[in-house]
Amino acid sequence: MRWTPGGRSGNLEDRRADGGGGLRRVVPLGLGGIVLLFVLSAVTGQNFFSLLEPGVDQAVVPSGGGSVPAPSLSEEKQVEFVSFVLDDAQETWAKLLPGRYRETQLVLFRDAIESACGLAQAATGPFYCPGDRKVYIDLTFYDELKRRFGAPGDFAEAYVLAHELGHHVQTLLGIEPHVRRLQHDNPSQANALSVRLELQADCFAGVWGHSTERRNILERGDVEEALNAAASIGDDRIQRLSAGRVHPESFTHGSSEQRVEWFRRGFDSGDPDGCDTFGRGTK
Repeated sequence: MRWTPGGRSGNLEDRRADGGGGLRRVVPLGLGGIVLLFVLSAVTGQNFFSLLEPGVDQAVVPSGGGSVPAPSLSEEKQVEFVSFVLDDAQETWAKLLPGRYRETQLVLFRDAIESACGLAQAATGPFYCPGDRKVYIDLTFYDELKRRFGAPGDFAEAYVLAHELGHHVQTLLGIEPHVRRLQHDNPSQANALSVRLELQADCFAGVWGHSTERRNILERGDVEEALNAAASIGDDRIQRLSAGRVHPESFTHGSSEQRVEWFRRGFDSGDPDGCDTFGRGTK
């Protein structure tokens, strides 16, 4: 992507020096947490996904602690990059949803952090907390995105953040709380509804991607980076890598094909109205 380093967003909340600690708590489940549960289930033979409450992306994990390393120059560049993506995406949504969009904050943390959704660890991956309407990320996740998921590139990293901001859009539009109520009332449909919620966030990420292309800030290969990232974190791919088998009934975020398709829909149209993953006949 074409961007100018050197600035920090006013909506950036840097809590990397806070550290972690505490007892076992219920925490939001992000991209990295999905992999962790699959691996634990495969190795132990126990269903660690049974720890999740129906319809809520959460996991129970022990909190961490220890010393906090000083930020490196490379990490500071990442801070400036996520600041750019955060501001650019929010400016885009403010134009797309005039009078309705309210800016969120991006919270940087290291190892573990308290949020309105509970104590989160780096292993949970980036996540959005509807309780305080903030996005959380431990920047070390981007190393995991490259090594574990095989999805390098700055636009791959931007896609991850844009996806979480998509959840913020869902909250502002009333979609997220409505889906949570449906999950509570229909536990058997909790996973299927979660998939549709996540695919819509992918589509919303694509909507922002569309705006970056129109403004010529994308470079050759950027779109492919985002599509590769979307495919790399599909439930089927993660299950196959961690357990050697695929169980569609346990999907919570969608298959690789679905995630690529819905990001592409948003990217091609640039229209949030085209992101109705809950419509009749939607796959």
